[in-house]
Order: sequence, then structure tokens, then C-alpha cells
Amino acid sequence: MAVLALENLTYSYPDESKPALDQINLSIQEGEFVLIVGGSGSGKSSLVRAMTGLIPDFYGGRIRGSVKLDSEELTGMGKARVIQKVGMVFQDPESQLVMTNVEQELAFGMENLGLSAELMKRRIMEVSSALSLQPFLHNDISSLSGGLKQKVVLASILAMQPDILILDEPTSQLDPVAGEEILTIIRRLNEENGLTVILIEQRLERCFHLADRILFMEQGRIVHDSINRQEAVRWAAVHNNPFIPPVARLFAKTGAAEIPMTVKEGRKLLKTSSLSREQGLIKETSEGDDPPAKRSEILLDVEKLWFSYNGGTEVLKNINLTIHPADFLAIMGENAAGKTTLLKNLQGLLRPSRGKIKLADQDMNNFPVEALAGTIGYLAQNPNDYLFQPTVQDEIVFTRHNLGLKNCSRVDELLEKLALTSHAETNPRDLSTGERQRVALASILAAEPKLILLDEPTRGLDYEMKACLGKLLQKLQQEGQAIIVVTHDMEFAAEYAPEIILMSQGQIISRGSKSEMLSRSTFYSSQVSKLFHNIDDRIVTFQEGEKALQKYQRNRRDDVCGDH
Repeated sequence: MAVLALENLTYSYPDESKPALDQINLSIQEGEFVLIVGGSGSGKSSLVRAMTGLIPDFYGGRIRGSVKLDSEELTGMGKARVIQKVGMVFQDPESQLVMTNVEQELAFGMENLGLSAELMKRRIMEVSSALSLQPFLHNDISSLSGGLKQKVVLASILAMQPDILILDEPTSQLDPVAGEEILTIIRRLNEENGLTVILIEQRLERCFHLADRILFMEQGRIVHDSINRQEAVRWAAVHNNPFIPPVARLFAKTGAAEIPMTVKEGRKLLKTSSLSREQGLIKETSEGDDPPAKRSEILLDVEKLWFSYNGGTEVLKNINLTIHPADFLAIMGENAAGKTTLLKNLQGLLRPSRGKIKLADQDMNNFPVEALAGTIGYLAQNPNDYLFQPTVQDEIVFTRHNLGLKNCSRVDELLEKLALTSHAETNPRDLSTGERQRVALASILAAEPKLILLDEPTRGLDYEMKACLGKLLQKLQQEGQAIIVVTHDMEFAAEYAPEIILMSQGQIISRGSKSEMLSRSTFYSSQVSKLFHNIDDRIVTFQEGEKALQKYQRNRRDDVCGDH
């Protein structure tokens, strides 16, 4: 039986002539695990908003067609009934948090459903235990990291036990371990409780193999609907669609007869094909494997940095870090490891409790934050904090005018580089999360800072936009700008960051080249690196994996020809 049915659904946002959803016909059965993939602005978020009634009730606009929940028109159902049946986790956790305290937040939805105090306590215990939130139950929401806020929102929805769970990038701010835990829990609820799951996710390596059904979206339409993952991958390969996991994309791109969905399946294919070092798979050393030689000039020097909020527990402990011009570092680690707090100290928003930060050999404590804006650019996790002008172009122009920078051609250049030209006259708050992220980044880059600090910049970005961002950052690095990226996106870090820093419990655990740091690792490793683990541990990036697989396939073809 169809729990959700969309018939001839067409929708346009207010003041938009182009429809965000165009003639959608979709029927979702009870207990299905549906994965929706597609580029930024393809209509994924609009589709799930329509499934919950947020479109058009909250967003306004023009709508035709129908959405039915359990065969009943959604428009005719009361909000309370819809909420009992459909729970949704949005891209931005901040927009969904209501209470000041974690335990109160978990109880808020259940209170509105009129559940008893005893039942609420039991459900809070269950969801907080499942999502490892018990140590934070009495914490203020404002004190949590972005990843923990994301887990709190998910827990609050699960506590209401909806029949249908809709998730819009629920792991975008979670570390690899937490991300896997969340998706495992969701999969278990789907398999063991019959929960219908509709998931939007950009990090497909985490979830592609979990889905029963995969929907590909482009320009507001469902262009492909598949219940077979192999068939979905082959369709994507034929149509040059990038929205498949790295391992599947790697085998598809090299013309393999069988395409694996997971690292396990990929390694099995390699092993059964007698892949070994003797076959000459080991790659030649390529440029960019190791970080560039350090220059004598020091841009930023951190000496014995300690930091605590309001004199409480130390969040940063004895941090020593040297940044040179043209450094490109990715900082990784578990949620609440101190990564964001470190960036805020480096930017001057927070000041060390002990220790020093020197900018070009000058103590940063001697400079107010506004004096550092032209030298150090900082993009926080929430792009909405940067958006206050009426148009996208005005956001970039404001930064340059505020700093006395007159070259207007730089504005057009940034719009083009970040694929924002078509949105130049659009109000940035009307854009998707990924598009808003790019606008906020453009406003930071407009200042032409010497050091660029980015906190989860790939959040909400599809594969194509991640590639554009990575190449842009590499170009800025070549021009001499230093870049520090805090990210949980292993694939992005592996492809673009020459150096990796690992943090845990407020300390820098290790720093080294990506070949060194992302190989021989269980969790902090790219899919390609895991695929070639103990076969060639120097292979980390997609391009390296592609070259190695092509070389192996050539060797295999030569062997077959030799046998004949």
C-alpha cells in the first residue's frame, strides 16, 4: 500500500517563474528506504517539503496536483495528524531547535502530542542512549557543536515515533563514526520496525548501499527511478551522472564488467582477480602526494594555546601550530573535538585563555576582530549568519566596499567561479542550503584574505560543486593564500587537501601528508584508500585509484592475450 502518493505535482516558489517541482508522479510504499540524489537546486528539498505540507503552507508559491498521505489529501489533514505520521529532519539543525536544554528539546515534540510523562521519560532514555546523547542531556543547546545539534534534532523526531521519517542530509555535520552510527540506526528502524525512510544525502558512500530504491533528480524532475542499485549505477555511468559512490563510480568509469556498491564488494572483486603487487599496480609517485616544502615565512604561529569557555573545562589544550603562506590543511576529528573553537581562536573571535597566536610575528591580542577581517577570512558552519543583503551580488559588493576594495571585476569573477552568476539578483535567503553556502563563501573570498578558515564548507554541496570548491581552493593556494578547512568529508579532504591534522579532545593528535594520514586508517580514510588497503596504501585519491585500476585492467588484458 502507498503511504505517500504525489500526482502531477508542479510547484513554483513565490516570485519564481521556473518550477522547483515539475510534473512529479511518485508512489512510496510502506517500509521502503528511498534515497533521493541530485545536484544542488535539483528539487530534492522541495520534494520532501511537499511531502510534509510545508509546501505550500509555509513557503507559499503556486502549486498544482496532489499529495496524499495514506490515501488522504494532505491539505485536508490537520497539522497534528501529519506530525504524528511524518517526521522530518532538515538540513539546518538551527532552524529546528526550539528549547534551550537538550532534554527539554527531546521532550518538546512529545509534549505537543500529549504523551504521558512516564512514556516521554522512557523514549528520551531510548533515543539519547541510541544516539550517544546521554552525557549532554542537561547541556544548553547553544553550547553544542553543529554535529551534536544535528543528533539532537534527529533524536527529537525519533522520540515521536513517526510512521515516515524524512531526512535532508542528516549526517552533513557528523564525523565518520557518528555518521555511520546514525545511518545504521535508521537502517535498523527501517528493517526491524518497518519505518518508511526517505533520505536526501550528498555523501553517498555512507548510504547508497542501504537504499531499496534510488531516485535521481534534475531541474525539478525525477529523471530516473530504480529499485536495483546495479542498474542505477549503470544508468548514472551512461548518462554521466556523478551521483553514485566513489567506489562504484571508479569501477564504472574504468569499464568494469561488475560494479561494486561497497568497499567490501570492491575488494572482493580485486582479490578474486588475483590482484597483487607483483602485477605492477603500485602507482608511480605523482606530484601533490606530499605537502609542498615549507617556506621560511610564517603567516600564523600558535604557541601553547589553551582555551575554555567562561573558565570551565579546557576545550583546547596546549595547541602548537605553524601556518605558512600557501598551506592547505584539513582538520578532522570527532564531534566536539575542539575544531571549530580552534578556528574561532585563529580568527580572533575568541581569545586564548593561555598561550599566544602571532600573525606575521605580531600578537593577535593587540588587534580588534574588525582589523583582522581583511587578512583572515572565516566561514562558519551556518551560512545564514553571513546573509543580510537583498541580492547575492550585493553580499559580495558589501564586503569589498567595507574594506575599501574598488576592483568590481572581482565580484563578477567570484560569481562565475562559484556558479552564482544566474543568481546574482536573487535574494540569497531564497536559495538552497548549498547555494547559500556558496554565497557566504563568496562574501569571504571577496576580501582576498591571506588566510582562509572554512568550517564544514562542503555541507549541502553536491559532487560537482565540491569539485568546483576544491579546485578553487587549490587555485587560491597556488596564488599564495593559506587555507584551513575543518571537515568531516573524507572524500573532499582526500582529493584536495595536501595535509591533514587530526584532533581529539581538544588536542592535535597528529599532522602529516594525506597519503600518510588517510591510509591504514579504519574510519578516517577515503573509500578509494579503503579499497586499496594492503594492496597499495599510497593510493588515496579518486584519480590515483582510477590510474591504478586502469593499469591493472591493461595487465589483465595483456595476460589474457598472452594465454591465447
